[in-house]
Amino acid sequence: MTLYRDTGVVLRTYKLGEADRIIVLLTAGHGKVRAVAKGVRKTKSRFGGRLEPLCHLSLLMYEGRNLDVVSQVDTIDSPAPLLSDLDRLTQGLAMVEVVDHVAMDREPAPALYRMLVGALRTLGTRPSPVVVPAFYWKVLASEGVQPQLDSCVGCGAAEPDAVLV
Repeated sequence: MTLYRDTGVVLRTYKLGEADRIIVLLTAGHGKVRAVAKGVRKTKSRFGGRLEPLCHLSLLMYEGRNLDVVSQVDTIDSPAPLLSDLDRLTQGLAMVEVVDHVAMDREPAPALYRMLVGALRTLGTRPSPVVVPAFYWKVLASEGVQPQLDSCVGCGAAEPDAVLV
């Protein structure tokens, strides 16, 4: 079992057994990682509420065969500003859900990681109606899927802006 340290954002969690939880993270160096946090659902857990979606963390983990094992967790950014407002919470959860679907297991995606962390920080400090659409646009562009807005998709002829909007 190899020990490694990385930073990551919690994308989602699943219950596992009586006291454990599977954590799905997007990490800076290892891409999307699934890890077990042992005893996290106990009342006296050393992890507390840090392993919840939207948390930006510094982690110490052991590599396992199927799932890694979380050994130590430190909070980098708390999701408290997002949790205090239902609109921000919904937008943040929508962003992590998109990342969960786009990111590949164990494939490093540093640009996607930086975009997610930046978008969550912006959403927490300076909420704006363009944060989430801009994030979606950048994710689509990074995946090679960009909408064509300067001409007709069918024939390629340039159209006036009013027709496209």
